Amino acid sequence: MVDCGRYPVKRAVGDDVTVEADVFTDGHDAVVAELLWKKATETDWRRVPMTFLGNDHWTASFRVEELGRYEYTVRGWTDAFLTWQRDLTKREEAGQDLSVDFLIGGALSCNPVLKDAARPAAERYRTALSLKPPPPDESRISVCDKTLAVIVDPVRARFSTWYELFPRSVRGDGTHATFRDLIAFLPELEAMGFDVLYLPPVHPIGMTERKGKNNALKAEHTDVGSPWAIGAREGGHKALHPRLGSFADFDALVKEAGKRNISVALDIAFQCSPDHPYVREHPEWFKQRPDGTVQYAENPPKKYQDIYPFDFESRDWRGLWAELKSVFEFWRQHGVTIFRVDNPHTKAFAFWEWCIGELKAQHPELIFLSEAFTRPRVMHKLAKLGFTQSYTYFTWRNTRYELTEYFTELNQHESREYFRPNIWPNTPDILHEYLQQGGRPAFVVRAVLAATLAANYGMYGPAFELMERTPREPGSEEYLNSEKYEIKRWDRERPDSLRGLISKLNEVRKENPALQRDWNLKFHPTDNDQLLCYSKEEGDNLILVAVNLDPRNTQSGWLDFDRAPGESYGLEDLVAAGHYTWSGRRNFVQLNPNILPAHVFRVTRK
Repeated sequence: MVDCGRYPVKRAVGDDVTVEADVFTDGHDAVVAELLWKKATETDWRRVPMTFLGNDHWTASFRVEELGRYEYTVRGWTDAFLTWQRDLTKREEAGQDLSVDFLIGGALSCNPVLKDAARPAAERYRTALSLKPPPPDESRISVCDKTLAVIVDPVRARFSTWYELFPRSVRGDGTHATFRDLIAFLPELEAMGFDVLYLPPVHPIGMTERKGKNNALKAEHTDVGSPWAIGAREGGHKALHPRLGSFADFDALVKEAGKRNISVALDIAFQCSPDHPYVREHPEWFKQRPDGTVQYAENPPKKYQDIYPFDFESRDWRGLWAELKSVFEFWRQHGVTIFRVDNPHTKAFAFWEWCIGELKAQHPELIFLSEAFTRPRVMHKLAKLGFTQSYTYFTWRNTRYELTEYFTELNQHESREYFRPNIWPNTPDILHEYLQQGGRPAFVVRAVLAATLAANYGMYGPAFELMERTPREPGSEEYLNSEKYEIKRWDRERPDSLRGLISKLNEVRKENPALQRDWNLKFHPTDNDQLLCYSKEEGDNLILVAVNLDPRNTQSGWLDFDRAPGESYGLEDLVAAGHYTWSGRRNFVQLNPNILPAHVFRVTRK
């Protein structure tokens, strides 16, 4: 249960829902427990017998095969027949006379053999043990007072690989690209192994208070502006930037991506430039300042004069909420089923619960990624309210202790039932110090960690491939010459590009089921704090990863691999293409960051 059943748990199609419950009674009567489950739209419950684990604890599971909402609960009762059958066995083992007990059982089961005193005791005893209990008396069944829920999402909600790029820069030569150029890029994206193409806002960009390069307050006439300053005379959240192309072009992009099993994800940022039609048509949706101007966005001391936030508590909040929900519906009609939502923690919680709930009820295939780098309880609240996936603190977790502690929390804490992590080594807003100072090895380390620690991961693609690592100023996590404010020249054919490594990692992810789930992660001790070692196991697929977290120096040490499948076993390095034989649990590892700072092993019995 999440918050005593207030919110549903999450699963993907094909997953099992394992339910555990404490079921007990007064006295010594035998207890029976059942798990009840059904789709929310069904009338009749399906029943699964629960297995007794000990100490009044029971378990059972059911598999969810369809998208949508399921319900489940638990019921239990005392069974007089099973109580009699259990006690009969004890009395027989003690050598006691069972003649009266057989008659009691005959009355409970209406069985003629038990009632017939002329039959041999051995025959009556064998018959007694072979009988099944009669159906329970419905009036004596106790049902849990809560009906719980599970939301079943597409498999891509559990396992996905995201690539973020600005479509206007996809040509790489500094000229404004189009959706047709992006279509031409799809084969390369497919070859790299990404299955989600995430685009920042694709709408018209406002002119009023447009930001210049490096977030300059004054833009030059050639500056293209930030895509998050949404809205101009051409339209708003339901319009396309005219230089990107038409809706026919966008629809063709979604269709061509789908042929390659790539989903197009759109950024939904509920904010407006001063030029957005909403500002003129619905001034009541925005906060008015005493001087008659509209309140622009602020995060003091930062000011965002090119953005107006919505007032979710305005007098026409119902009209605002309905219109914002229709934005998702509009893009759903154009084939978009994945949405990355910008800063959802700055919008009303009640809005998200209503909006996502309404949308998922009609379109259970939708996926919502929450971009909320904020306090943990707020991030978790958004996940409970309906967001399918959530950004994490991975970017700021770099030491062995930090990574072990954080990913143990993500995968073992009860919050895993509703908080589904999607981890990113970089974003257009975040260039961590580790990447700024660690050079190429740092990018390799973070790529390996992202691809193997979590089933869902993404990267701000071109910048990561080409190891963009210059901050706007010392101590800043902003990029110098950020792509948020200009069209970038990307030389994606550079010989030092990480494209080959990233492609290999994504291939390994797709070929190994162990890397497609989160809850199977286990960390293993090493005698060197710079070495992180962990494994994932699914069926007979066992992956062992060892990473040197020091991007400057060779590190070595002994690791304790307690999942070792025998005294002697084989390891295939899936990235470096080497083969090793290890013995027992303790083995030696040495990793040079300038060659390859990680092993990604597939473990097999010899």
